[in-house]
Amino acid sequence: MKKAGKFIGRIFIGIVILALIAGAGGAFYFKSYLPNTVAPKSFPQIDGEITVSGLDGQVDIYRDQMGIPHVYASTPHDLFFAQGYVHAQDRFWQMDSWRHIGSGRLSEMFGSGQAETDAFLRTLGWKQTAETEWAQLDADSRAILEAYTEGVNAYLKDHSDTALSLEYAVLGLLSPDYEIEAWTPIHSLTWGKAMAWDLRGNMGEEIERAVLLKTLTPEQVAQLFPAYPEDHPVIVNNIGEGGVTANAGSEAALDYSQVPFENISENVALLDSFLGPWNDGIGSNSWAVSGELSETGMPLLANDPHLGIQMPSIWFQIGLHCVEKSAACPFEVAGFSFAGVPGVIIGHNADIAWGFTNVGPDVMDLYIERINPENPNQYDVNGTWVDFDTREEVIKMSDGTTQTITVRSTRHGPVISDQYGPLKDVGDPEDTEFVPFKDRVSSELPEQYAIALAWTALIPSTPFEAIWGFDRARNWEEFRKAASGFHVPAQNLIYADIEGNIGYQMPGDIPIRKNGDGTLPVPGWTDEYEWQGFLPFEELPYTLNPEEGYIVTANNQVHPRDYPYFISADWDYGFRANRIVEMITSAPGKIDIAYIQQMHGDSFDANAPVFVPLLQKVKNSHLILTPRLIR
Repeated sequence: MKKAGKFIGRIFIGIVILALIAGAGGAFYFKSYLPNTVAPKSFPQIDGEITVSGLDGQVDIYRDQMGIPHVYASTPHDLFFAQGYVHAQDRFWQMDSWRHIGSGRLSEMFGSGQAETDAFLRTLGWKQTAETEWAQLDADSRAILEAYTEGVNAYLKDHSDTALSLEYAVLGLLSPDYEIEAWTPIHSLTWGKAMAWDLRGNMGEEIERAVLLKTLTPEQVAQLFPAYPEDHPVIVNNIGEGGVTANAGSEAALDYSQVPFENISENVALLDSFLGPWNDGIGSNSWAVSGELSETGMPLLANDPHLGIQMPSIWFQIGLHCVEKSAACPFEVAGFSFAGVPGVIIGHNADIAWGFTNVGPDVMDLYIERINPENPNQYDVNGTWVDFDTREEVIKMSDGTTQTITVRSTRHGPVISDQYGPLKDVGDPEDTEFVPFKDRVSSELPEQYAIALAWTALIPSTPFEAIWGFDRARNWEEFRKAASGFHVPAQNLIYADIEGNIGYQMPGDIPIRKNGDGTLPVPGWTDEYEWQGFLPFEELPYTLNPEEGYIVTANNQVHPRDYPYFISADWDYGFRANRIVEMITSAPGKIDIAYIQQMHGDSFDANAPVFVPLLQKVKNSHLILTPRLIR
């Protein structure tokens, strides 16, 4: 299973290489023929004129010496139409691959080796969520997506197969019947689900804790998951009054020794070949300094959002410019986009600049559902047997064959244990030993059970409406208003503007739990561990022009020490944040661009002063370190 996933992952990031093993004739063909004839056919036209139907007027596209396109148009429709056209020119293979990931249709491209990955993606139901989001969008958002879609399809109308990308020459050998279909707005919206998965948060830690509790005591597990250091910086130091304590009360303790959570981890890893592995070693940094600290007397903002390495890059740099900026055409924005999505994700317009790092809140909970021993189509809700919600999913293979799966969902979300080995309907009360954790409510495993996933990304909402709001925001108030629509994945939004302000906002849907804190799987058959809504946006951490004159985010703890709500127990431990703060506060003078570049290139590992002395005291040459302790 893992070998198949890795094999297809290599196809995704470097499919042309496979041609070299197609035999002597194939090697000669690709070496002698493709580079000189097929490859240039897929290169974008970067000069001259192109006539396409569907535009309101003339659109000018200039590519600078770095090849970065800048689009100039008179209407928003033409602006996003042209962005879709340019994205398809430069990155359609990437777009095509990503939409098959988002819809759970990899088997159509790469064959039956991806059936299990597709089954997992179909179980999560990203496409169904995106379809609901499309139905809920307002007219302006729909117009942006429709214009972008028209632009992509205008390019597809005049280009196909290898004229789109060289990779289709190799895909033709693997899947000769593969047909490229038209783009739809749903394909763009599924991008948001893929990004939410890539930045999903602590489900791995939740499984790790449960697995460790099979052999360790709660006190020992707590040592492996220490609290955020008291001497490391938080992003927002003072949030003022407000809020009621959330997530108070006891947490369930189950005997996790009977639950093979490792199988879920293995199957979650099926997506790693395409989306990149999630781990604590991938960290993002951003910081803003006020004009009081800068050489120019104006704010400076820096951002390096680290996502998993991909080829091509996940980012696509672009500028979108209304020829005459007005209320009817308000865009004058440049920065980095996603190929497949309209707008600029991270960048600046004429008035403001913004950047992202991942918050990593606890927005995924695993619920152990009790199944009716006499009717496996039912699960327990407070003592009453309730039918699973079900739907049939047909997975099509590249050879024309199909595989049908049944997806089951509970009130909490999809049952992610159905398709994966021994997790389905397992458990024996005779073998279940109750674990009496101190100060916790005790719950034995049921005779038959399944595991369901509650995740905020499966509640219809799209971050792209917020992105389009950032693109046209003119000040802090408009930026925050747009941020209020940024539900998933929660990001550290850092801000600066031409009026001299710097700011920070944490957006996102953060669950309020009746009991527990989401760090361990909980019983799904009772209401004792239900979500009771989300933290109000106005109660989420934010700051404007903090007195210290800078803002630093590096996946570290967001909120001040006395914040009344629970966001996560699994922050990055703040070594990177501490180093950034240290460099800002110890700058030899006013901070300029050169010093910002020095900070970006800094390679000092702030973990070392803490851990190297400890390691030097250890005489055991077989010492094994857990990565968690040094992240």
